[in-house]
Amino acid sequence: MAVYPPEYERRLRLHLPDFEVATKEAHHSWALVDITTSFERWMAAHEYREEYFESPDLMDTALPAFFKDLVDEVRPELANHADPEGVIGLLGAGTLFGLGDAVKVSALLNAVNEAVAGRLLVFFPGEHEGNSYRLLDARDGWNYLAIPITPRRNGR
Repeated sequence: MAVYPPEYERRLRLHLPDFEVATKEAHHSWALVDITTSFERWMAAHEYREEYFESPDLMDTALPAFFKDLVDEVRPELANHADPEGVIGLLGAGTLFGLGDAVKVSALLNAVNEAVAGRLLVFFPGEHEGNSYRLLDARDGWNYLAIPITPRRNGR
């Protein structure tokens, strides 16, 4: 988990090529799966999108379908980069914030875990303490056994 303060999101995106360069210099393959616009694309294609915009509380019943589509989008991307020595970056975890209990980063990771052949680097805007991760500094978090990678004190 590359854990960073949410206000560093744009800075992190600016430096994404550096992650690829460093990974390849270490003789590992690199791939990036970006879910940043997954919800927007799903919503734009949804036949009831106008009704959801008028009454957002109706979205709760549709979010499990979005989650299934998200898993169906991410799993093949991970499988396409099935290098046991490779690294796959997962970008856009912050876009899942606020979508309710049906759509959580922890659930996504559990749902796609078997498709990861090498190492998965989740770009995670939030906090960690011990094994507890909190997306966008939310009150509730979840326990996840991952090695946290955090920015240095100088913000790099």
